Amino acid sequence: MEVILLERVRNLGDIGDKVKVTPGYGRNYLLSQGKAVPATADNVVKFEARRAELQQKSADRLAEAQGRQAALEAIVVTLARKTADEGKLYGSVGTQDLATAITAAGVAVVKSEVLLPDGVIRQIGDYNIQVQLHSDVMTAVKVVIVAE
Repeated sequence: MEVILLERVRNLGDIGDKVKVTPGYGRNYLLSQGKAVPATADNVVKFEARRAELQQKSADRLAEAQGRQAALEAIVVTLARKTADEGKLYGSVGTQDLATAITAAGVAVVKSEVLLPDGVIRQIGDYNIQVQLHSDVMTAVKVVIVAE
């Protein structure tokens, strides 16, 4: 399936790129999320008419993400959790917990923007959590897990 990207998609392409993707990925993700349109002759003409508008929207989203990045770099999030004697948590701290805590600290973040490549946090300590605000903007947030 060939599609025209309406926004930058990580590891795939930039605005206006014609890319070949598997039909399932195209239908279930790119088309349904409004990130692409099928690469028909009619859609190519419509896209060229909207290219400047889409590039301006992309630039606005990038600027907004960079503003949020500056705000995130300045905060330290502290979470208190119940722990065992050795410092292990009863339960864990996941992406939803972190997104809620960061939002409470003053910068709106959604769960899908918080990245935990090593899995959930299960020990007390200091962590640098990666937050991807835009396909081009990634920042680290300092998170401190302490015992209650």
